[in-house]
Amino acid sequence: MASNAKLNLTLLALLITTATVATGYTNHTVGGDAGWFFDSNTITSATNYSSWAANQTFNLGDYLIFRSSTNQTVIETYNETTYRSCVTDDASDTDTFQYGGGNTDFGQSLTIAVPLTIEGTNYYFSDADDGIQCQQGMAFEILVNHGIGLPPSLNQPPPPPYIEPPGGDLAQSPPITITGGSPSLNNGAMGGGFDSRAMLCSLLIGVAGCLMF
Repeated sequence: MASNAKLNLTLLALLITTATVATGYTNHTVGGDAGWFFDSNTITSATNYSSWAANQTFNLGDYLIFRSSTNQTVIETYNETTYRSCVTDDASDTDTFQYGGGNTDFGQSLTIAVPLTIEGTNYYFSDADDGIQCQQGMAFEILVNHGIGLPPSLNQPPPPPYIEPPGGDLAQSPPITITGGSPSLNNGAMGGGFDSRAMLCSLLIGVAGCLMF
């Protein structure tokens, strides 16, 4: 009986491990049930986001789900100086990113999914109200582990940089080809079916007649 119980426990552990490996990645709802919100009346955040983050394990390929509204912002940075300043005025485009849903009206519900693609320390904050939200608790940092690595959908090389096409330099332009063959004497410039050979004969007869006198 004890042997069967031990076998069942072993099988259960194997099933749990298999399910974990098959899933591989986790969606973390930032702040849990509290979401990503700030109360402008009490000047406080909905929860302690640093405490929330401290109880999570983050890996490459996981997602942070910000259940929020347009009254807050979602800033991701890898620059500790930017994070400590609570604003993005001097941030670099290569290490700081703002996520949004494209809605500029206040008070609109918003859910933002942010993939974890950089291993190491990642910082997040809201810079709304000139950084006051961040200063009053809407900020946290996480340590992203390697885990099983990035999934193929997030492990794509960036597109090549845009290159301006050549300008209107004639030296670089392809030769112009005129179709329809070479122009002829009877190319429509003289209409009415005029025969150029008849005109030439008439001129020759006239010249010959003049030479006879």
